[in-house]
Amino acid sequence: MIRTLGSLLFYARFLRSFSAIAYRRRARNWPDFNPDYSGQTWLVTGATGGIARSVALTAVSCGATVIAVGRSTTKLEALCADANDDGRLIPLRADLSELVDVANLPNHEAISERSIDVLVNSVGVLLNKFETTSEDFERSFATNLLGHWVLTESLLAEKRLACDGLVIEVSSGGMYGSALKLEPMDCRRPDDYDGMVAYAMHKRAQVELTHHWNQRWQGGPIAHVMHPGWVDTEGVKNALPVFRSALKTILRNPAQGADTIHWLVDEYPEAVGEGIWLDRELHPEHEFKFTRHSSFDANALGNFLKRTAGRVLQP
Repeated sequence: MIRTLGSLLFYARFLRSFSAIAYRRRARNWPDFNPDYSGQTWLVTGATGGIARSVALTAVSCGATVIAVGRSTTKLEALCADANDDGRLIPLRADLSELVDVANLPNHEAISERSIDVLVNSVGVLLNKFETTSEDFERSFATNLLGHWVLTESLLAEKRLACDGLVIEVSSGGMYGSALKLEPMDCRRPDDYDGMVAYAMHKRAQVELTHHWNQRWQGGPIAHVMHPGWVDTEGVKNALPVFRSALKTILRNPAQGADTIHWLVDEYPEAVGEGIWLDRELHPEHEFKFTRHSSFDANALGNFLKRTAGRVLQP
């Protein structure tokens, strides 16, 4: 009962900001937007569904070459069929929760001879039941965060990420429900697992991860974190059926959720010290005081992810 009440209060707090109504209200003041990505190479994870699918198709339509990463061969084939791309949409099947496989992706023929201008770390899941990967990581942690870390770091180490490239982390409003935590994300026991809590921790960590990268990289590449608002996707349908049923009429479509990603690529703003992008504007990272109180900072997160991934990766 207490959790249900808390969820209702949380959703009510952000209804005016995260809904399709908010998107349309803000979009009325935006200038015409006709991006040209000719000559750019993008790598988009989770590209077979939802927001990332829209990102991949729009980027191709605007001239980019897009390496679309997803688990399902069938869905990748459907994505290619929907792209009017003259071969510029390149499907790459991979499970981004399997870290050894992710670490080897920069040497895949689809990537090895290219320089990635835009990396969109979009893949993410909210799992209501505890699952583990073949490498013994909790699956949502491996998918939502560890896989992002390993992919980005591996591309950088193999010099596949352009020095003036852009890394975009796709977070969520769920991050407003958690402070930065480390060890609890590396959940080992089903009895300790709570899918909603885990998701909030991962999404908060994505925000801090961009700060860690920007502090290390000093402008080359640049990392940004964005929030797409509440979007009607298969993931929401499966993980949050009550939420979707109650708010379906005001949820955003995937193109609306993806808009800020395209705006960030076109505008290429400088790295920011704090904030999360939503609807082409920088919004606060924290809406509640309790999320500011953490014993850890962005660099501690980076060290934790490196150490944790190191359980299965060669140094």
